[in-house]
Amino acid sequence: MVKVAVIGAGAISSRHIQAYLTFPGRAEIVAVSDVYPEKAEQQIARYNLNARAVKDYRELLGNPEIQLVSVCTPPGTHAEITCAFLQAGKHVLVEKPMAASLAECDQMLRAAERAQKVLSVVAQNRFRTPMMKLKQVLEAGVAGKVLHAQVDSHWWRGHSYYDLWWRGTWASEGGGCTLNHAVHHIDALQWMMGMPAQVQAVMANLAHDNAEVEDISLALLRFGNGALAHITSSVVHHGEEQQLVFQAEKAMVAMPWRLYASVSRENGFPERAVDVERDIQGFYDLLPELCYEGHTGQIDNVLTALETGQPVLIDGVQGRRTLELITAIYKSAITGEPTTLPLAADDEFYTRDGLLARAPHFYEKTSSVVSFADNEITTSGTYGRNAQVR
Repeated sequence: MVKVAVIGAGAISSRHIQAYLTFPGRAEIVAVSDVYPEKAEQQIARYNLNARAVKDYRELLGNPEIQLVSVCTPPGTHAEITCAFLQAGKHVLVEKPMAASLAECDQMLRAAERAQKVLSVVAQNRFRTPMMKLKQVLEAGVAGKVLHAQVDSHWWRGHSYYDLWWRGTWASEGGGCTLNHAVHHIDALQWMMGMPAQVQAVMANLAHDNAEVEDISLALLRFGNGALAHITSSVVHHGEEQQLVFQAEKAMVAMPWRLYASVSRENGFPERAVDVERDIQGFYDLLPELCYEGHTGQIDNVLTALETGQPVLIDGVQGRRTLELITAIYKSAITGEPTTLPLAADDEFYTRDGLLARAPHFYEKTSSVVSFADNEITTSGTYGRNAQVR
């Protein structure tokens, strides 16, 4: 039985708590911590946990009972809290984004290596059956080489969204929609295609004058094998229609799952390649379903790693790659120049201070509330065929 502490009692902590409660014989939450202890107490009461509420997470560092920690705090605090628990000999599952800078990511990786403890970064959309199947379709090459990828991370958030105390500033949130909303789609892209060689980007704040950070960015990516991709990260898109589309040599495959294949007529114009589609769809249909999805799937993966010694699917190295790509988008958007990857340790955007010194303040934050009465959030859908992602 793995004893767990949840650090941060905001909305996303419910996803972690519900996931741990799915495995009553494998995990038990014994503590919930939040700088506002009444929020920790509310979560304990809401889920009928046999756990103690703690204001300062440092009270838990020396607790030998705790083996695994879920870090669900604002992004700017991830590195400090994660390193503290790793150094105290605890395994850590940290929410996205991994940290506020590549320097902090490397600090976390070193702490995990020294402690010989598991460090996993939340990317729960990898634990969706259609997403996992799409990854295997691309890996198997049944659609051919990917030529172009399209990532639409379209969300919509109202003006008051940025009134929450930690949102809307570079210092506390680390960035806007590129970092905190598109992170899962960007993670999926780099998971499926690898890292690009070059990024060109622009960003703006079009609808949220109570936030310093961007509410939309557009990025063009060039890969070493010649493939191209573009990413739209947004919280101004009504309908929140999201997708990943891969145009490959033989067919288009996409998430939510859909498939279209073309073959050339004599004059070069297309006709539908039904036989190609049949083969790819047959391959897709034979791939196994996941037993658990979303946060539950990832927490099952972490618990399995602790029980068996197997590696986690999403470790700190994977989490760092996603942040490196996001950092490259910010660097290009801020400097107006293409950014070449990888980013070196002496890069001006490698550290948090480097980003803060250069990041534009589109507006200044004007409101700050501790929490909202309506604490319900939307993350993502099932990624099923023709399903809308929310």
